[in-house]
Amino acid sequence: MSCSERADLILYNADIYTLNKDFENATSFAVKDGKFVYVGNDNVLSKFTSSNIINAEGLPVFPGFIDSHAHFYNLGFFNNQVDLNDTKSFEEVVKKVIDFDRVNQKEFIIGRGWDQNDWDKKVFPTNKLLNESFPDKPVVLRRVDGHAYLVNDYALSMAGININSEIPGGEFVKLNNKLTGVLIDNSMELINNIIPSPTMEESIKALLTAQEIAFENGLTTISEAGISKDQIDLIDSLQRNGSLKIRIYAMINNGPDVDLYIKQGPYKTDRLNVRSVKVYADGALGSRGASMINEYSDKKGYFGIIRTPIDSINALAFKLAGTKFQMNTHAIGDNANRFVLNSYREALFNFRDPRWRIEHAQVINENDIDLFNQKIIPSVQPTHATSDMYWLYDRIGKKRANYAYAYKTLLEKSSIIAFGTDFPVEDVNPIMTFYSAIARKDKNGFPDEGFQMENSINRTDALNAMTISGAYANFEENEKGSIEVGKFADFVILDNDIIKSTEVRIPLTNVVATFLNGELVFNRRYN
Repeated sequence: MSCSERADLILYNADIYTLNKDFENATSFAVKDGKFVYVGNDNVLSKFTSSNIINAEGLPVFPGFIDSHAHFYNLGFFNNQVDLNDTKSFEEVVKKVIDFDRVNQKEFIIGRGWDQNDWDKKVFPTNKLLNESFPDKPVVLRRVDGHAYLVNDYALSMAGININSEIPGGEFVKLNNKLTGVLIDNSMELINNIIPSPTMEESIKALLTAQEIAFENGLTTISEAGISKDQIDLIDSLQRNGSLKIRIYAMINNGPDVDLYIKQGPYKTDRLNVRSVKVYADGALGSRGASMINEYSDKKGYFGIIRTPIDSINALAFKLAGTKFQMNTHAIGDNANRFVLNSYREALFNFRDPRWRIEHAQVINENDIDLFNQKIIPSVQPTHATSDMYWLYDRIGKKRANYAYAYKTLLEKSSIIAFGTDFPVEDVNPIMTFYSAIARKDKNGFPDEGFQMENSINRTDALNAMTISGAYANFEENEKGSIEVGKFADFVILDNDIIKSTEVRIPLTNVVATFLNGELVFNRRYN
């Protein structure tokens, strides 16, 4: 007579990276009611029985990957927009928009992904060619970093934008005293006001599309970097009816919704956690919106943009410090990082474990590195370093660049670092996040010696940053981020061991299967 316990899933003959406190490996585990009930190295099949048994055939198994900074909601919509990634000229951008319009015949055209730094002429374009091609319908093309628009005159007119328009924290780029159609940071809000709101059906389709992409890449938790209460409520309803399974850590947009959430307190289910606020201190480096202490090396007399006034950031920091809500502030330039870090330091003086985050933490002044400590988590995107490295020295010079994308130093100061991608700004794939962090190379293996290798992260720390440290940054380390008894059975099987593999093989790694709550949600191999 068997005394074996019944399990919903058994996996054995695996190389399991548990990521427990001792970074131990195991060979098998059992899952029941969505959680790990056994993790070990002995014969799991003598302890448990199940109708769902997987022989992993020696493949590596990792905790489900966590993307600590992404735009999940936007990712799904991106599939219905003009894809302008990897365009090599403005002429190619316009051709893609024309081709898209010929097929889709939309009344309002939206595109995303252009980057003037990838063109032979590395300057912002004007909308002259766009106006000639689209004189009678609005066209809005978002830069790859999401911090600049290029729009045609029709869209400018719809939005009521003219040569005299001004807005704090934004720029209307002009040439020869004429609008070029390029709008940076807060000036984009005037265009956002005229973009048609998606229907409920479009929103649901976008979320489910984004989920498919995430699961295919081994992601089981996404930190959604800035959404509204309405979007949060939609995610919650879809999770509750079972159509949206992925776990979301939601950062509330800094605005009217914040006071509402502070009043009612954090909102938590097994799949949704709402206990943080997303704030923008500045813009992005690629569009010169990042706020710098000294002028840009390639634009004399220009220092970037402060999107949220310093007084407002200070006030919000003190307001949130007395609550359970985390403050997650986008800070890219060294000036933005300086004033946000100082604001955090003052507001958090009496708080032991706030886990407030700096999102991006891209350029830090050498005198401010020590402002990072165990109260402040750098939430960074390693592929930003390998995307920006081609033009970084032109933009800010080599001296300042020595303190840019300084992940090893930030980890030493804060003891925790969390990795994300900022998708759809960068590729969703967390394997490229891992590769960029340890090798500091792009997908083609450039540069041969790696970019500023003194700030590369070792493989163990990089894996932690995509799993248990990401969970810690969300106050969720007791329920996910490692393969341990009592935690959610979120895990991913890969076809290559990224910890032991040769460096060159890492970018070629594929997800074999993704499991959430012990349920197979993406599959290349198993029935």
